[in-house]
Amino acid sequence: MATIITDLRDTFRRGSIYIQLIYINVAVFVAITLAGVMLQLFNAETAGGLFLWLELPASPARFLMQPWSLLTYMFMHGGLLHILFNMLWLYWFGALFLNVFSAKHLRGLYILGGICGGILYMAAYNVFPYFRPYIDNSFMVGASASVLAIVAAAAYREPNYPIRLFLLGTLRLKYLALIVIGMDLLFITSDNAGGHIAHLGGALAGLFFAAQLGKGRDLTAWINRALDGMTALAHRKPRKPKMKVRYGTGGTRQQDYDYNARKKAQSDEIDRILDKLRKTGYEGLSDEEKKSLFDASKR
Repeated sequence: MATIITDLRDTFRRGSIYIQLIYINVAVFVAITLAGVMLQLFNAETAGGLFLWLELPASPARFLMQPWSLLTYMFMHGGLLHILFNMLWLYWFGALFLNVFSAKHLRGLYILGGICGGILYMAAYNVFPYFRPYIDNSFMVGASASVLAIVAAAAYREPNYPIRLFLLGTLRLKYLALIVIGMDLLFITSDNAGGHIAHLGGALAGLFFAAQLGKGRDLTAWINRALDGMTALAHRKPRKPKMKVRYGTGGTRQQDYDYNARKKAQSDEIDRILDKLRKTGYEGLSDEEKKSLFDASKR
């Protein structure tokens, strides 16, 4: 078991950004699912209500009580097929996205697309009378808006990129994006109305991001700065306390003075002996002077 965890951790660290996002989504899904199973086994009545605090509500009043849900909802999914299709799209188009954009762009656009999709979802449910009866009981989860932002941005930059589809043959990326966006428009009043609206918000965010980046403006810069700041804060090592050196009023300074004085006296003595050596030769030195000269030669 420990080996499996180590392998997963190493794969996550070495993987591309879209692989890391897939790992995060799957980990959240597994954790939420297991927590729900455990709560149900103990007949916990708060099981459903607990997870509602991580889902994005359509009600503005409820959203003010859980503003973090604008970020958490894009990492949650309603079932196995829901997360399977979202992660497959993220895997396919994440790799394509990195051919024309950077890893930081993908990371930032994932968040930006999810935010824009969530905002459009809440706005539509509160603006159009058709959705008003459902506001209080409507919540949304899923990475669809984030993934559609990545798809739309890639389609904007590489519109003629060939995509091979099962049974349908090869289709250019721009047409695939148009089909997906068109279906979201057609089914905007279906049972999954919130999801289709969020898709449109994510796609618009991706198109606008790609268009502005071509003009030299990166709409994901503020998101990446925030994420980099949080990462740096999490990995910051505590500073070691600096060693404090205290000097006494007399003891240490007096010792330094005595040491320097002794060194100077020894140097002066050696200079005197060397001067005598030049005048009288080695035989003219006393035994004490010879010893002093010998000791100095070994220092």
